[in-house]
Amino acid sequence: MTIEFWLAIAGLLAAALAILLPPLFKTAALHDADGEQRNKAIARQQLAELKQQLQDGILSQSQFDAQYQELQLALLDEIQQDAPTQAPARSASGRWAIPLVGVALPLLSLYLYLTLGEPEAMAKAELAQNQAKAADNVQNMVAALAQRLQQQPEDLEGWMMLGRAYLYMQQYDNAAQAFAELNRRKPNDPAVMLHYADALSMARNGQMRGEPAELVDQALKLVPEDHTALWLGGMAKAEAGDYGQAIAYWQKLSAMLPEQDETKQQLQKMIAMAEAEQGAGAASAPAAPVEIKVDAGLAAELKSKADPADTLFVYAQAVTGPKMPLAIVKKQVKDLPLQTVLNDSMAMQPQTHLADFKQLRIVARISKSGNAMPQPGDLIGTAEVNLDGSQSAAVNLTIDRELK
Repeated sequence: MTIEFWLAIAGLLAAALAILLPPLFKTAALHDADGEQRNKAIARQQLAELKQQLQDGILSQSQFDAQYQELQLALLDEIQQDAPTQAPARSASGRWAIPLVGVALPLLSLYLYLTLGEPEAMAKAELAQNQAKAADNVQNMVAALAQRLQQQPEDLEGWMMLGRAYLYMQQYDNAAQAFAELNRRKPNDPAVMLHYADALSMARNGQMRGEPAELVDQALKLVPEDHTALWLGGMAKAEAGDYGQAIAYWQKLSAMLPEQDETKQQLQKMIAMAEAEQGAGAASAPAAPVEIKVDAGLAAELKSKADPADTLFVYAQAVTGPKMPLAIVKKQVKDLPLQTVLNDSMAMQPQTHLADFKQLRIVARISKSGNAMPQPGDLIGTAEVNLDGSQSAAVNLTIDRELK
């Protein structure tokens, strides 16, 4: 709490004492002023009645004078009886409360604040404000760095800083794009490949299949003792169902770490889980993987409704069963006409495989919003394929209708 805060507290206490204490210092007579005014009002009323009786002839002048004199004497006696003969003694009563109020009020206020209040509220508010300012500063600096790299793309260290900053801000798509650019400009660098694989995996909700796993494999060939490469390599192999290789990578990494390292304890748990999965899957051999070659194009009458930068999704889903894509590729309209392959490495869920379903629907959809869920205005084309035990298939489809 700052000096300004305590000064404000002192000011409020002084104002409270200024209101409460002055009445305790008053020495004015404590006689009943209201009673005196009431007696005078009664006397005036009685005098008015005497005057009316005099005018009406009920009283003679001598009777009026006598009763008027009696009224004056009675009023004088009552005023004298109300005189403040003991005013000094009575006015002093209550003075004992002055020091009590002056000391107890500040102490009680401070006790209640420390007990019921939040002494660190201002510090916490200031910390939150500083954190918000720091976040804004980071965003501004990252935006400035990204703009500078557009003008100076040969700055390799700048691309590394940009990718790491996006990872820190949890903007994984942007981080993956930054590391992809760095990987293109600085190929075969293990550190770059591992950063790229990590960002790309996070952008895909932690999935390592496909390009992230390939990048990690390349890095492991160059730096087989690298901690990050062994960690990610184990994750990729476990996701692919190769638990034996995952365990080998993690055991190798665990042996390189000191006993007190928390990562070593986490590795042991992951190894135990992989061994359990390996034992559970040993009884049943996995189905042979399936590959589907897709040729996708856009109908001429719909080309005016698609922008080259619009998102293009090509995916496979079960004709009967869950409608979540079993394998998916994300491109852009500018990539059309497109030739691609759908296989289990592009699976949305590692436990599902194309070979688990006999009939598949292949979908190509253009989304202006980039949303994975179909929206009105999306352009779409579909085709069905019957695997019937086959491990490969080829599909031609045309995007030829608009979702309403």
